[in-house]
Parts: sequence; C-alpha cells; structure tokens
Amino acid sequence: MLHVLLHMAAEKEPVTSERVARMLGTNAPVVRRTMAGLRKAGYVRSEKGHGGGWSIACDLRQVTLLDVRRAVGSDRIFAIGFDNDNPNCAVERAVNASVSEAMQQAEAILVERLRSVTLADLARKFQVARGGIGTISSHL
Repeated sequence: MLHVLLHMAAEKEPVTSERVARMLGTNAPVVRRTMAGLRKAGYVRSEKGHGGGWSIACDLRQVTLLDVRRAVGSDRIFAIGFDNDNPNCAVERAVNASVSEAMQQAEAILVERLRSVTLADLARKFQVARGGIGTISSHL
C-alpha cells in the first residue's frame, strides 16, 4: 500500500479502486477493504460518483511506515511462531526461548525503523527518482 499511497500523493485527481487494483494486480473489492483501514485512520478519503476515488487526506510528514502497517494490518510484525509454545522437552524450551528473544529484538529494531520513516521521506525519494516530476510536494 505504500506504493499506492505515493502514487496517490502524486496525483491531482482521486484514484479509483479499479486503477489501484490494476497497479497491485488484484481486484477492486480487495482494494476497498484495504483502503478502509487507511480511511479509518484518516490517511485517505474516498469520494463517490463520477470523478471520485481515493485521495490522500493527511500530512505525509505525520504518517510513518509503522502507522500505515498498523492501519492495513495488525500490530504483529512477524507472522512466524512456534508450533508448541509449551513443550515438555527441555531442549525445545531452550531453543524456543532463544529464538523468541531473537525475534523480539528483531521486531523492536524493525518497529523503530518503521516508526522513523514518514511517507514524506518516501515521497522525496520518489520525487528524486522521477527527476523532480510530479505533484508530491503539494502534500508535504
């Protein structure tokens, strides 16, 4: 969705769910369900009718990658875990404890990084990559 949000920020007109779906290789209902979380968080708005669609509704400087992640997903960063959280085997308990500690440390590092990068930071990189072309700066 970061990809979509940056394209939306560069657009002067709202972007339809169908256009976003083509960008993502999915269908419009999936886009609408995903965008609903972003709308609820106040990051996008939708306009119905002819000329309607999705547009940015926030200050890109105030929204971090972590904010977007939480709006479209969950608080959980990693989707891996243990098959047996309460093993009877002492070796498995030791392994689980070690892996769990490593996962907690990795998640803390990733969360901090996601919290430190804003949509505006990405938009600036996008603008540089496009040679300064676009209207992203109007949202910064």
